[in-house]
Amino acid sequence: MSEDRLNRRIEALRTATELAAGRSDEAVLTAAGQVIERAGTRVALSGSHTVIAIAGSTGSGKSSLFNAISGTELAEVALRRPTTSKAMAASWGTKLPHELLDWLDITRRHLIAAEPGELSDLVLLDLPDHDSADLGHRLNVDRLIELVDAMIWVVDPQKYADAALHDGYLRRLASHAEVMLVVLNQVDLLPPDQLDNCVADLRRLLDEEGLRATPLIAVSAATGRGVRQLRDSLAQTVANKQAMTRRLAADVTVSAEALTRDLGPEAPARVNPSLVRQVDSALAEAAGVSLVVEATRTSWRRRGAIATGWPLVSWIGRIKPDPLKRFRLELAPAEPQPTEVNRTSLPPATAVQKALVDKGMRLLVDHARTGLPAGWARAVEAAAHANDAILADRLDKAVAEVSLDRRRWAWWWPLIGLLQWVLIIAAVAGALFLFAGSTLTSWGVPPLPALTWYGYPLGFWLLAGGVGGGLVLAGVSRLLVWAGAARRAAKARRELSAAVTTVVAELVITPLQAELDRYHEVRRQLRTAASS
Repeated sequence: MSEDRLNRRIEALRTATELAAGRSDEAVLTAAGQVIERAGTRVALSGSHTVIAIAGSTGSGKSSLFNAISGTELAEVALRRPTTSKAMAASWGTKLPHELLDWLDITRRHLIAAEPGELSDLVLLDLPDHDSADLGHRLNVDRLIELVDAMIWVVDPQKYADAALHDGYLRRLASHAEVMLVVLNQVDLLPPDQLDNCVADLRRLLDEEGLRATPLIAVSAATGRGVRQLRDSLAQTVANKQAMTRRLAADVTVSAEALTRDLGPEAPARVNPSLVRQVDSALAEAAGVSLVVEATRTSWRRRGAIATGWPLVSWIGRIKPDPLKRFRLELAPAEPQPTEVNRTSLPPATAVQKALVDKGMRLLVDHARTGLPAGWARAVEAAAHANDAILADRLDKAVAEVSLDRRRWAWWWPLIGLLQWVLIIAAVAGALFLFAGSTLTSWGVPPLPALTWYGYPLGFWLLAGGVGGGLVLAGVSRLLVWAGAARRAAKARRELSAAVTTVVAELVITPLQAELDRYHEVRRQLRTAASS
C-alpha cells in the first residue's frame, strides 16, 4: 500500500471521528484518535526505516536471538535472566534515527554499520518480557507493541501455548497477521519427531486465532539453526518498505471497524415523508391554519352578502365584525418591510393540538433513530427539537405574512349591487303607483292612466318584480359568493400549509436530516478508512 493511499485512509478516519464526536462511544473515539495521531507521527518521522520488535516471555531466548540476528552481544543473556528491563534498539545503517527513537522513547540505542542493502534501515528492538512480574516492564511492552512496524514473537517449546501470549496478544492482534512473525526458539532441545509435533501444534493454534498469514519459523539461537532464514525474512521486510504502511493500515482498519460496530445497524437514510406530512399537519392545526381558513371563508361570504344581498336586509351583515380583522390578518402585506414584524391574534394551541404535535414529533424522531446507538439517538432527537423555543413564534409569523385578502371583492359584486338598487327603485315606484291610484281617487283627483299587463296594473308588476327579483338575485348571488368563498378557503389552506411546511422544513426537518446525513457520512468515511 502506498503512503498516499494510507494518508487518504487516515484522513477518512479523522473525518469520521470528528463527525462522530459527542455521539459515538468516547472510548472508541479516543482509541481512533490515538491511532490517527500515532499514524501521522510515524509517517512524518521516517518512512525509510522499518522498526521491528522482538517480544517474548521470560526464558524464551529472545535476547539471544537478538544477538544472533545482529551478530553482536548487545543484549544481556544467560544467568541473570530476566535481564531486559528496558527496551534496546539496534539500528543498521550509517547513522541512528534519533527522532524516531526519541518518539519510541528508546534510550538504549546502538548503531550497526551497514551498507545499503540487506538489513540497512532496520531498527530492531529487544523488548522486556511481556510476562514480567514487573508491571512497568509489561506496560512498556504494551506501549511499544502499539508503535512498532512489525513484531517477532519468540516462544519456546515449553511455553509456546501460554495463555498470557495467545490471549493477551496474538488473538487480539489477528488483524495484524501480515506484520507479525512467530519464532519457535530453542528447537535444538527437541528430538526431530517432537519438533515436528511442536511446530504443527503451534501452527494449528495460530491458524485458529486468525493468524494464517503469520509465518512460523523454527530456530535455535544457540546453534544458529534457522537464523539465516529469519535474517532473510527480515531483509525482505526491510527491502519491501511496506511494514510501516501495513501496520498503520491495520491499525486504521481496526479503529474503523470498531467505530462502525459502534454505529449499530444501518439507520434510515432519509426522514420518513409520510411522518413529515403528519408533523406538518399537526403544526398547521396548532398554528391556527384551520381557524384562518374558516375566517377567510366567512369573511368572503360576509362581504359578498353585504355587496350582493337584498339592500333592505344586507346591511345587517355590517354589524358582525370581519373575522380576518379580528385575527389581524386582513391586510397582510405581500412584501413585509425590513423593520416590520407581523403577528396574528390567533388563540394559542389547544391541549389536543399540542398532543397531536407531540405525537407526530415522537413518531418522526423514533423512525429517524431506528437502530441508532444511544449517543446518535440523542443527537437525532436534539436536532429535531433544537428550535422548539422559536418554532411557535416563527409559525405565527409565517401565517401572518401569507397574503390572504389582497382582493376585497369580486368584479361582479358592484354590478349586482347596482342591479339590486335598480330593483329597489322599481319596487318603490310600483308601490307609489299603487298608493297613488287608490289615494288620489278618494281625494277626487282624476285617476292616473290605467296601464295593465295580464290584468294587473303596472304598479303591481313594478312592486312584485322589484321585491321578488331582488330576493331571487340575492339568492343566486349567495350561491356564487359561497362558491367563491370555498375557492378562496382552499387557496388559503394551500398557501398557509405551504408557509407552515417551509418553517417546519427549516426548523425541524433540515436539522434532523442533517444529523442523519452526518451519520451516513461517518459510515461512508469509515468504509474508505477500512478499505484495503
